[in-house]
Amino acid sequence: MEASSTDKRIDDLNTRMAEGFQGVHREVDDLNARMGEGFGRVDGEINRLDEDIRELRGDVKELARETSQRFDSVNDRFDAMHRTMMRGFFALGGITVTLFLALAGLQGF
Repeated sequence: MEASSTDKRIDDLNTRMAEGFQGVHREVDDLNARMGEGFGRVDGEINRLDEDIRELRGDVKELARETSQRFDSVNDRFDAMHRTMMRGFFALGGITVTLFLALAGLQGF
């Protein structure tokens, strides 16, 4: 028996649907491959950024250490200047008191 035209159309439809699904599978596989490549590039960029951030953290720590050392140096110089000024203040105060006492002695008080 020969297949009826309806059976032929159903077979033709099945063939076309199978080809369509295969095309969809190929497109999905292609899309998955492109997504994999894209995610690989993104992962590479993230790794590069992580390295850059680590490097920047090291630079920031070095700058903080330098700044701290400079502030320590300024503090030491300020303390030395303060000690010198206080010595001068006490010396001038002592001289002033001595002169007032000498002046008072000359006045006859």
